Amino acid sequence: MSWREEITKGNLRRGFAPAFIVVVNSLTWITFMWSFFSGLVNSLPVPYAEMLGLFVAEYAAIAFSVIVSSWFLPRSRRLFLFVWMLSGVFASCAMTTIPNNSAPVNLLISLFVGASLACGLPSSLSCFADATTVENRGFSGGITFFFVGISTAFLIAIMSLFGGAMLLTAMVLWRLAGAFLFVFTYPRENLGEEENAPSYSSLLSRHDVILYVVPWAMFCLINFIEAPLLSNLFGDLYSIMGFIEVILTGFFALLGGLVADFAGRKRVIIMGFVILGLNYAMLSLLPGTSAWYIYTALDSVAWGMFAAVFFMTLWGDLAGQHRKEKYYAIGGLPYLLAVFFSELVKPYVDIMPLSTAFSLASFFLFLAVLPLMYAPETLPEKRIRDMELKKYVEKAKKVKEKYV
Repeated sequence: MSWREEITKGNLRRGFAPAFIVVVNSLTWITFMWSFFSGLVNSLPVPYAEMLGLFVAEYAAIAFSVIVSSWFLPRSRRLFLFVWMLSGVFASCAMTTIPNNSAPVNLLISLFVGASLACGLPSSLSCFADATTVENRGFSGGITFFFVGISTAFLIAIMSLFGGAMLLTAMVLWRLAGAFLFVFTYPRENLGEEENAPSYSSLLSRHDVILYVVPWAMFCLINFIEAPLLSNLFGDLYSIMGFIEVILTGFFALLGGLVADFAGRKRVIIMGFVILGLNYAMLSLLPGTSAWYIYTALDSVAWGMFAAVFFMTLWGDLAGQHRKEKYYAIGGLPYLLAVFFSELVKPYVDIMPLSTAFSLASFFLFLAVLPLMYAPETLPEKRIRDMELKKYVEKAKKVKEKYV
């Protein structure tokens, strides 16, 4: 059976359509609402301490909701995800009132926004993992994230043409459509029982989990600490380069997922870290516009690889036959919470030496590869051997044809 047939058969049998809908809809919506909320809070004419308090409330709600939802709610996934997606509609509308509200009201909205952004994320990604097999999860994740990139680029185009108000309307309709499409396509029959996941303390004591979480957390911290510095460096080009990167990341996620299913997850991750390390080293050594474009291209390659593996694939692999919400919660929290560091760094971007910052980023990214050298491969060894044997047979056939 070819890999195309394998993926099609496996995904359709396990209800891939609702998983695809909820993940694409949610990741796209979260990206825009995160940016929209940040822009509204940063534009408030209030002291920095009050502004920071709103961000603290948002990220505290994110952490609490991710942990609690992955603990208590995986058994009623269909209803829970539908309600979560509908709550996003109300959160989108509530955000528009922030400029006109008092501080206590904005604090409550920040808590609500944080919960609505992240509460259902572990369950939605677990839904995706349950709809795929370990042999095709990487490529399926690449396909899914490819459409996230396309959807994001489309909505950015709407914003640039019609303004923020039209974007907000589009996002409300986007979330509503996703909620009803998901609930109508989600199969009502039982898709199979899974074992309960171990406790968080047990998961965090597993060496395979730690060896992947530590470098992933290091990358997330470095990425979001450096983001305000890059924005200050690129200036007006930053938004244009970001738009290009969104599109390129989707394409490279497709490629990264395909490689992850053939060569293994660990190789793809290590390749991504090496590319990013070289990328920041280049910025520190070769300042200038040409280096910025090279950075955008290489950053897109690395983000595509990480999107397919770290976002979509790895934590489902590590979960095995267990319920996967806690695994995706552990994998998602470093990314979700590291965004907060961007807000902490913004006031100091003008006084931080760029070459030093980029050199340190490059050093720590290369350092993050060390735990990965000892991490176990999550793609079954039999799959890798079969692919290597298939390549060998194909080469042998070509040699035979050449001399016959």
